[in-house]
Amino acid sequence: MSEILPVTEDRLDDLAELFESNNATKGCWCMAYILSRSEYHHGGRGGNREHFEQMAATADPPMGLLAYREGRPIGWCALGPRTRYPPAISPRATILRDRDPDEDEDVWLVPCFFVRVGERRRGLTREMLNTAVELARERGVKAVEGWPLASDYPSADEYLGREQVFEACGFECIRRPSPRRAVMRLDLQEASSQRRARTQKL
Repeated sequence: MSEILPVTEDRLDDLAELFESNNATKGCWCMAYILSRSEYHHGGRGGNREHFEQMAATADPPMGLLAYREGRPIGWCALGPRTRYPPAISPRATILRDRDPDEDEDVWLVPCFFVRVGERRRGLTREMLNTAVELARERGVKAVEGWPLASDYPSADEYLGREQVFEACGFECIRRPSPRRAVMRLDLQEASSQRRARTQKL
């Protein structure tokens, strides 16, 4: 069983160790959906890491979750309100184009995951997503969304997650912006109201 914790300033060295284990993450530092395309590419490996660490030092909610096994960092899950990810909600964006903009502060997005080589296919992505949902629930968030790859769609973009993983965590597909992508959503306030209603009946 893994231990999954919010990324705080004192865990940035652990996150760096994890990200440095892969060429994609050590260049991205999970800034592709936060910075504009020009800022992202101009920043490169060092600049993107600097941007991330500056944000992580004061971010509330945290920038994401870090998974450990026996003290070793093995997985990452990004999260935050939609407003944390300007490229995702810009007028040019297509995947979340049909969203309700009035929800942007109250709905969290889980845009990407990373699991260390050797730790994959063990259910860690599902564990991290469930933990992200619980953190959102504790914060009184209205809903959590993701934009994973559609079930069984062949792609190397596994960092987006898979539709079936979101389904297993209780999410429902609310739109398909393309054959390869699904927008998944879990309404937390509605679920909380239903639980309270069941409790009152008992």
